[in-house]
Amino acid sequence: MDRRSFLLASSASAFAWAMPGMSFAQSGKPIFRWVPQADLTLLDPVFTTAAVTQQHGQLVFDTLYGLDNDYQPSPQMVASHVSENDGLLWRLTLRDGLVFHDGSPVRAQDAVASILRWAKKDLMGRSLMQSTESLKALDDKTIEFKLSKPFPLILNALGRQSGNMACIMPERLAQTSETAAIKEVVGSGPFKFVPEKWMSGSRVVYEKFAGYVPREDDRKPEFTAGPKVAHVNEVHWHIIPDRATAIAALQAGEVDGVEMVDNDFLPILTADPNIHLVKRSLPTIGVMRLNHLHAPFDNPAIRRAVLSAVNQTEYMTAMNGADFPEYWSDKCGVFVPGSPMDSDAGMEKLTGKRDIAGARDAIKAAGYKGEKVVLLDPVDFPTWHAAALVTADLFKRLGFNVDVQTMDWGTAVQRRNNQDPPDAGGWSVAFTGNTGPNNLDPAGHLALRGNGKQAWFGWPTSERIEKLRLDWFNAPDLETQKQICREIQLQVFEDVPYIPLGASYPVSALRKEWKDFQPQMSLFYTVRNS
Repeated sequence: MDRRSFLLASSASAFAWAMPGMSFAQSGKPIFRWVPQADLTLLDPVFTTAAVTQQHGQLVFDTLYGLDNDYQPSPQMVASHVSENDGLLWRLTLRDGLVFHDGSPVRAQDAVASILRWAKKDLMGRSLMQSTESLKALDDKTIEFKLSKPFPLILNALGRQSGNMACIMPERLAQTSETAAIKEVVGSGPFKFVPEKWMSGSRVVYEKFAGYVPREDDRKPEFTAGPKVAHVNEVHWHIIPDRATAIAALQAGEVDGVEMVDNDFLPILTADPNIHLVKRSLPTIGVMRLNHLHAPFDNPAIRRAVLSAVNQTEYMTAMNGADFPEYWSDKCGVFVPGSPMDSDAGMEKLTGKRDIAGARDAIKAAGYKGEKVVLLDPVDFPTWHAAALVTADLFKRLGFNVDVQTMDWGTAVQRRNNQDPPDAGGWSVAFTGNTGPNNLDPAGHLALRGNGKQAWFGWPTSERIEKLRLDWFNAPDLETQKQICREIQLQVFEDVPYIPLGASYPVSALRKEWKDFQPQMSLFYTVRNS
């Protein structure tokens, strides 16, 4: 019996106890049963950037603007807006029929309080508020921004669906400190969270909100733009940590969809006529993060030498397998391949011929003195464990004194925040992924920040990248934004705040009778049973 068959067979005996209470459709009402990538432990999409919480937020909350398939803003909760005084004055009018799940009307005061709380957490929100002189509700329907300087991306910011979702909640909840999570989940989106049916580690239940009024729009729903019309009465999340058990449940028809499909199960599901696979359009970009505070990677010449030796094909095949190359890209720069901000600027630094001997000589010439390179290897996270193994082999060939330290993922996440020297509890190399919409532009791209000890772990300093990032926020049009992103990519290959290891496109699996599942992220108001 091969490994894939063994995993599925061994999961069958565990299936009954792992899936309590699976007969949910006796009422005859349509229910969509989903296995998310992780357990839902935090309910506030402003408090945390966790992907599963952001997906929870998409069911429960709404945003002033949505994003279409080109990631451009489109009115959602807003009926109309006007801009005056060369973009320094914006007035947004809420559309009719907006109501929260507790029955209270959505007011401009709720939106203002929500935006102020969100802006304290989100990177793009902070940039918006740095350009804002005042933000207030003129009446129950009208929101007014007075800017101290133009902020051309104001609508993009208010349509944020990632990083921290720019969700609108009642004023009483939005007055919660941004450093604490809200205790009550009340939104105005197409589904209601049902707290009495929430069983952490087991199940989450959402019910269709009868009071939700989709916007009147002839356009077909695109990403988070257009009318949000729920086609199911309930959405049930089943928390199944074991992937083999989840796949067995899908094949048995006990669940309707599984968010994350490991490579081991792709051949099985591809051959199953009852299942169809959904390649997510927004990938996770693998990140090799080098510690800029300590030797040897405080030396930019050494970082550039490592960049010249990294082979994305080796990393992608190790992390994803070689059988399904359509689910990964080994020609990945700073932004999502094929997205508006993507470019070929400087890509020869990643795709050109790899010269290990030349890189080893460059490292020696740059002054490497044999300092220990502490490499964090999260052995329980297959993707980053594979990246660590490839890197350990590469670094040894480059002449580094490599110390591979194995640990679980949770320990690695804590350890990477330690700014001490590598031989005093710190680290030299760590791995992670930049996910989904955060890879589309500089707004939510944590790996791009070059503000030293205030930056993401690794703490790079790059005044040039920081300036270009600010220029992008102030760019007057899309073409200018694209040009700035070309310059950002070139500067990344010069300063090397991180090394992109390639783009991995997550794969979800659904029963064949379910259609119109959004490819960008797990949204549930378009999915329907055919």
